[in-house]
Amino acid sequence: MLRADELAARVRDLPALPVVVTEVIRVTRDPDSSVYELTEVLARDQALTARVLRLANSALFGFPRRIATLSDAVVLLGFHTIKSLAIAGSAFGVMDRAVEGYGLERGWLWRHGIAAGAAARFLAQKCRPALAEEAFIAGLLHDLGKIVLDSYVRAGFEEILTRVRQEGKPFHAAEREVLGFDHAEVGALVGEAWSLPPDLVEAIRYHHTPSECHTEGRLVGLAHLGNIVALVTGFGIGADGLATPLDGDTLAAWGFEMKHIEEAVAQMPDALADADALLNPG
Repeated sequence: MLRADELAARVRDLPALPVVVTEVIRVTRDPDSSVYELTEVLARDQALTARVLRLANSALFGFPRRIATLSDAVVLLGFHTIKSLAIAGSAFGVMDRAVEGYGLERGWLWRHGIAAGAAARFLAQKCRPALAEEAFIAGLLHDLGKIVLDSYVRAGFEEILTRVRQEGKPFHAAEREVLGFDHAEVGALVGEAWSLPPDLVEAIRYHHTPSECHTEGRLVGLAHLGNIVALVTGFGIGADGLATPLDGDTLAAWGFEMKHIEEAVAQMPDALADADALLNPG
């Protein structure tokens, strides 16, 4: 099994969120912050500013007019959306890599996260619009732990797969038995190391097992459903994708029916029309 000290070292080795992004998170959570203050913070990082503007003008957000300047973006999109864009812009550098242990080529983890985020955002808009942007980030980041566990899953893949096939276990449950951790638990540790808000950390931790979350879990169910939609549509499906069951209780708890999942699936091609090139610095 993977030792706790090995795991902690791997989490520490991941790049930290840029200081600018942690400042964006702080400013957007402060009710006394101004538009000017947030614009000034973002303007410190030209590359991040460019990525925020590319995201804001992408099909994913579908804003009806072109957003040309950072100040326009802050005023028109609002603090919650800007926070989501800033986190997404930074996450690209970590997520745009091959994750061979899970059968994911370079870019697949990013595409899967974008798809899950878009689906979670779509579903949130149906029932709790105020959560839409946070739901997007919860979906985007839910599989962060796969980056840390990549090499360990590669080494134990045959044993994990045997338990999935012969015992009918979900992939994440077999991970836990073979490695001592699953990627959801590890992803939550990454979220904590990045000082992400507790709701996001919780969504990452329980995205496969929402019934195990014993707090309000505002984003957990949306992250779970967003992941399912992304898998159904085939965006970034890896070795563990087909062994991911839908939690029916979560569907009912949010007042959704299967038709809402089908609606989310149907809107994915339009929402992700430019996902592959969305944040590609080249």
